[in-house]
Amino acid sequence: MEISDELLNYEMLKYKFALNMLETEIKILIDEYEFQNKYNPVEHIKSRMKSKESAIKKLQKKNYEINLFNLTHHIHDMVGIRIVCSFVSDIEDIVKMIENSKQIKIKEKKDYISHPKKSGYSSYHLIVYVPVYLNNKEELVEAEIQIRTSAMDFWASLDHKIHYKFPTEIPEEIIKELYNCSLTIKTLDNKMSILNEIVNKYKDETKF
Repeated sequence: MEISDELLNYEMLKYKFALNMLETEIKILIDEYEFQNKYNPVEHIKSRMKSKESAIKKLQKKNYEINLFNLTHHIHDMVGIRIVCSFVSDIEDIVKMIENSKQIKIKEKKDYISHPKKSGYSSYHLIVYVPVYLNNKEELVEAEIQIRTSAMDFWASLDHKIHYKFPTEIPEEIIKELYNCSLTIKTLDNKMSILNEIVNKYKDETKF
């Protein structure tokens, strides 16, 4: 049974509220972290909500019927937030920060940093539930949080552009070079982490 426009619009309203709530909670968590540690681990944050058209297109691509059940059970990134930071250690801190939130409930963790995808993609994903209050009742709405370094984000952006240029099949030569770039990105992140540790060591020594 296909989803009616009324039901779809209601569902989209829930996703909109979920995005607003998630943005607010993450900002609070980061501000609290910065106050306690005198350091902000976040370079920038991007958020987005899939459009109705994009959601329907994704269901069709997955060969699912266009109905409410499939929308809520088979599309896990209707609401998405990407948190970009400088260092891999920042990612660990941000994950802990979100784990300790009383508003965000973690459903699933996907560690593509310890276990990158075959393409070379590296990031840390959290599938979470956030509470939405509508019609005098609470509903948990699913959302995705991606956490990555600036270097990982640069690679992911390049990967996305390449997939856009080759919607059917990417030439093997490009796949190989893209993967090699991911190894360079990993090396860069490791070097930046070492540099950060050295800087922090000097900062600690100046305290005495």
